[in-house]
Amino acid sequence: MKSSTSLQKRLSLGLTLGITLLWLGATLATWWVVRHELDEVFDSALEETARRILPLAAQTAGHEHIDLPSLPEEGPGVRTENLAYLVRDGNGHVVMQSHDADREDFNPQPVEGFTNTTHHRRYSAVMPDGRFTIEVAQPLSHRDEAAREALLALLLPLLALVPISWLGTLLIVRVSLRSVLAYRRAIEARGAGDLSPVRAAKLPAEFDPLAEAVNHLLQRMRKALEAERSFTANSAHELRTPLAATLAQVQRLRHEAPQALQTRIGKIEGSLHDLARLSEKLMQLAKAEGGGLLSQAPKDLIPLLAHSVEEWNGSHGQRIMLTLPARHSLYSAIDPDAFGILLRNLIENGLKYGAQDQAIQVSLDDEAVLRVTNSGAVVPDVVLQHLTERFVRGNTDVSGSGLGLAIVNTIVQGVKGSLMLVSPAPGKVDGFEAMVRLPLVECSSP
Repeated sequence: MKSSTSLQKRLSLGLTLGITLLWLGATLATWWVVRHELDEVFDSALEETARRILPLAAQTAGHEHIDLPSLPEEGPGVRTENLAYLVRDGNGHVVMQSHDADREDFNPQPVEGFTNTTHHRRYSAVMPDGRFTIEVAQPLSHRDEAAREALLALLLPLLALVPISWLGTLLIVRVSLRSVLAYRRAIEARGAGDLSPVRAAKLPAEFDPLAEAVNHLLQRMRKALEAERSFTANSAHELRTPLAATLAQVQRLRHEAPQALQTRIGKIEGSLHDLARLSEKLMQLAKAEGGGLLSQAPKDLIPLLAHSVEEWNGSHGQRIMLTLPARHSLYSAIDPDAFGILLRNLIENGLKYGAQDQAIQVSLDDEAVLRVTNSGAVVPDVVLQHLTERFVRGNTDVSGSGLGLAIVNTIVQGVKGSLMLVSPAPGKVDGFEAMVRLPLVECSSP
């Protein structure tokens, strides 16, 4: 079964991803605007530089040609400028230049205004009388570097924004879904027999219909199960009196009837006994399914087990060997009546289907694990897997209702224990063992 993703994780990741994408979109849009503004600022700087240097160059050069030396060699004392310029006279001779100007970067016949090359952005201006022309060039790499720094400054906060947004979103979602998680825990904590309405406190509006539907479904299930259990219990109870009366009449008839009818009357009596036992099992099953399996106060299992086994040995010829734990007390929340029904069905199963010439073993250890072991034929795995189902019996000629282990399994599930059936019994080559693990409760002895 594919595991599902929690709503908290979906919302946290989705909202964080959404915030990140919005931030990236806003960053790119802002960077595009900043890049446009940077180009305008740099262009304005080119134009301003040209218009300020051109009059100064005209005053310095006068009408005489000034033959400037070639570019100085690069060295640690030479500073590279972001702007380079050339001033030419009317004949195209260079009369002034910046110290790092490379004449190959300039147009031999400059055109007034802005022009672009592969590596430079240039601006040319001409004096009104046409005597001097200036051309200012700026490397495009400088503009790209400024744009990259601006983009980096916008993206760096995103590195901190993503984890902070995820943690903040997760916290907000967790707080918002606190009532939903409490509702889930309330459902998970319920036992198999608890069909009472689930209290939903301050659930989000989207979950209110779901909570109402769950409670409505629980109510319908509770009514259906109550009707079934009531019918089972009432039927079994109502059958007790007429069965007892009929059985008494049959027994009396058997004593008065001639010998030829004794066998037939004996079969009728046996059928009535089986019907009485079935009625008793149905009443036990109704109690196991009807709740009330947990006691309000923890009960000590050791005296309950010892007393029950002693009664069985008194009526069945000491066929039960009991092993008690080393502890003096062992408390569990199981109801004493439910424990008695569970133990009775396990012992009946062991006595009925075990070897008749051997005793059955009943033991309880310090971990509240109850074991009932008998000798006899090995139960196949295919049959073993279905023995806890109603009206399912092993391959045997022994009469029975097929409800004993089903009742045991229902009680064990109701008290949140566990049942394991093993055949052959551990440490043996044959036999059968039923192992029941009951929930322990810490309780100080009075």
